[in-house]
Amino acid sequence: MSGHSKWANIQHRKGRQDEKRGKLFTKAAKEIIIAAKGGGDPAGNSRLRAAIAAAKAVNLPKDKIEAAIRKGTGEDAGGDLTESFYEGYGPGGIAIMVEVATDNKNRTVAEIRHLFSKHGGSMGENGSVGWMFDRKGVITIDRQAYDEEKMMELALECGADDVIDDEDVWTIQTNMEDFTSVRDALEGQGVTMQSASLAMVPQNLVAVDAAVAEKVMRLMDALDDNDDVQNVYANADFPDDAEV
Repeated sequence: MSGHSKWANIQHRKGRQDEKRGKLFTKAAKEIIIAAKGGGDPAGNSRLRAAIAAAKAVNLPKDKIEAAIRKGTGEDAGGDLTESFYEGYGPGGIAIMVEVATDNKNRTVAEIRHLFSKHGGSMGENGSVGWMFDRKGVITIDRQAYDEEKMMELALECGADDVIDDEDVWTIQTNMEDFTSVRDALEGQGVTMQSASLAMVPQNLVAVDAAVAEKVMRLMDALDDNDDVQNVYANADFPDDAEV
């Protein structure tokens, strides 16, 4: 299980995702805006189709979805967003990657650097930890919807690389190049996905004890709370009893 997945599961158990509903809406809308730059018709824009599905999964209202699409296509103002990654080290030397969507890079980089420093980490140069992660397609499906045998059969038939038991969900991983075809194939089989996106997946996990885990998750939480941050990834192998 990746550090991101375990951290997300702990947040879910503690009700943190409910507390962050407004933030989830903002993230979903920003992803739609960026995706819509490639065209406002989801039928011909697979990233937009996935972004809309993710937005619906967090109950983003239809009018906000439509408004985000208009911003992305340039019909309305407010679509001037740039995607980028920031890299650094957290407590215990854990590698962390931060995905952002911002309209002001100078502001964002200063805020991210401050958060790393405040929580016992340090921001690195581009490429300092990126080599420890691979860009992959990651699809999550409610674990209660399928047993392991059926999920493995479906995923492999659709061209996925792996299926991981991530406690509350099945996490399906694909090569970046195969992501769209796998997602569309699962969709064609009537599979309901909780999320489907490209993500930074650590090549190897680094085990941490409870004390370091708490510090790393506090840093990840602080980064995730930043308005410009879309996703936070880490190569930490958190203990099962980790809390934040």
